[in-house]
Amino acid sequence: MKVEPKVEEAIETLNMKDGPTRRRLLSSAGLVSASAAAAGLLAACSSSSTSSAAAKGAAGNFPKTPAWQFWYVNHVTTNPFFVPTQYGFQDAAALLGLPTPKWGGSQTSLASEMVSYFNTAISAKASGIAYAGIDATSFKTPTTNAMNAGIPVISYNADGLINKGVSDIGSNRLAYVGQALYISGQQLGTKIKSLIPGGGDIAIFIATPGSGNIQPRYDGAVSVLGSSFTVHEVATGAATGAELSAEKAFLTGHKTVKGAFAVDAGSTELLGQALGETGLSHIPNGGFDTTPTTLTNLQSGKTNFTIYQDPYLQGFLPTLYFYLYNISGGTISPSDTDTGLTFITKTNAKPYTASSRFQGSTSAQKYIPRASGAISNPPATTST
Repeated sequence: MKVEPKVEEAIETLNMKDGPTRRRLLSSAGLVSASAAAAGLLAACSSSSTSSAAAKGAAGNFPKTPAWQFWYVNHVTTNPFFVPTQYGFQDAAALLGLPTPKWGGSQTSLASEMVSYFNTAISAKASGIAYAGIDATSFKTPTTNAMNAGIPVISYNADGLINKGVSDIGSNRLAYVGQALYISGQQLGTKIKSLIPGGGDIAIFIATPGSGNIQPRYDGAVSVLGSSFTVHEVATGAATGAELSAEKAFLTGHKTVKGAFAVDAGSTELLGQALGETGLSHIPNGGFDTTPTTLTNLQSGKTNFTIYQDPYLQGFLPTLYFYLYNISGGTISPSDTDTGLTFITKTNAKPYTASSRFQGSTSAQKYIPRASGAISNPPATTST
């Protein structure tokens, strides 16, 4: 009997022992084609395997757990920066066999709206709550209430305020997952000094002055720039759509600035366009994060640099930490995690431009092979 190669390949892949089922499949009885036979066999096996895993209610070799529901409280829920963050917690939950975490809060960085959503999570008896600590006062009470109710709490992306380098977290959260914001601002200041060695007037655009997720960056930059620089702190607003007009308005009235920089994703990605439309595309500029527009500007030379903080990990890791905390009886406690401070320029931007969930440029799941050869990384500058 001649065996269709695709059927044989499928059976060998599944390591099926000899018997009536194997013999029927080898003869392709009742199936339209060899491809259909192979596809049907693999699909049936996959379905059986998935059903078995679902029935077990566990991930990997871990024991069966409740369907823990985690919640994420955010300050700008529709901002493109947090698309990878949402993919991160979706992927972590899928990996662990848990429901997709809840996502909500405010679209315009209003702490009162965030606290309302935080309280909703407490009322729903969340299994873990992650919040962006954009100030040092608003989240003290809800965090205490959650922890008193036995709900673990982690901050991500922002962790209160920093006054002259000293943290004012304002809550008893278990850990922080995000960038060391004040230090990243100091690195921004050092970079500005290298681009404008003589000093002078510069602009630093900031979406929401005073907010714990970005104000420490501005403060850190100013702390190292020194008296040779005159720094204009320019608010652009929490809504991405309004940031371009705010930048253009300032630049139109300050044609002599020697550089323009930003401390948030939205303000950064619009710098290239704002400078071009105001006749200042020749001055140094840069900022934070890897939105698609910023990456395009880097490659085209419209932007000199951006600082990466890995928003995907800011969603993935809190979910993993909550899982480990809950499954271990609270003995595997979340740890403070610095998600990174990487300068990206035209020379090293290419890997970040690949279409991927990790950068938020596509929802598709895909394997992205690493480039071959040596791993190029500058000497480390921070440590935890």
